[in-house]
Amino acid sequence: MQTFPVHTTDSAPELSKPALQNLQQAFGMIPNIAGAMANSPVLISSLVALFQKVHGGSFTEAQIQCVLLTNAVTNASAWPVAFHTALALNEGLDPADVQAIRERRAPKDARLAALSTLARTLIEKRGHLAEQDVDQFIAAGFGKDHLLEVIAIVAASTITNYTGSVAHPPVEAPFLAHVWHAP
Repeated sequence: MQTFPVHTTDSAPELSKPALQNLQQAFGMIPNIAGAMANSPVLISSLVALFQKVHGGSFTEAQIQCVLLTNAVTNASAWPVAFHTALALNEGLDPADVQAIRERRAPKDARLAALSTLARTLIEKRGHLAEQDVDQFIAAGFGKDHLLEVIAIVAASTITNYTGSVAHPPVEAPFLAHVWHAP
């Protein structure tokens, strides 16, 4: 298995340092996956810019974590599943809903179920939604603008999911309780 260096702000390429500093401020740490992404200033800078937009959008942090966890499970990327499980629980998602997502099931909460189902469907259908997929999301009380915003969340998390699957960063101690393996 190929491994990639996990950079800190001290060891990262110069052009990656501002993005890592930004993540340090946001999370109080630099996640290992971001340290691995820092090998490419283009990748880490793109991720940070997109995530700033996503987290400044119209969804609550709990809703965003629902989508991010769904994406990680759908893309079978272990590091992001552990990370987003911890963040989802921290944001107050019902542990049963978090477990449902980890098992590729819809959460009990109707709005979270609509978000999770849409995210999974976008990935599985490579963005080719059927009219019924859109209608179900809209029927849950979301607008078409929300659907397009979910695409931004899926795009951001795809960067993380693919990096996790390629770089295999170690899971940090705070997230070890949430380690997940694809079925």
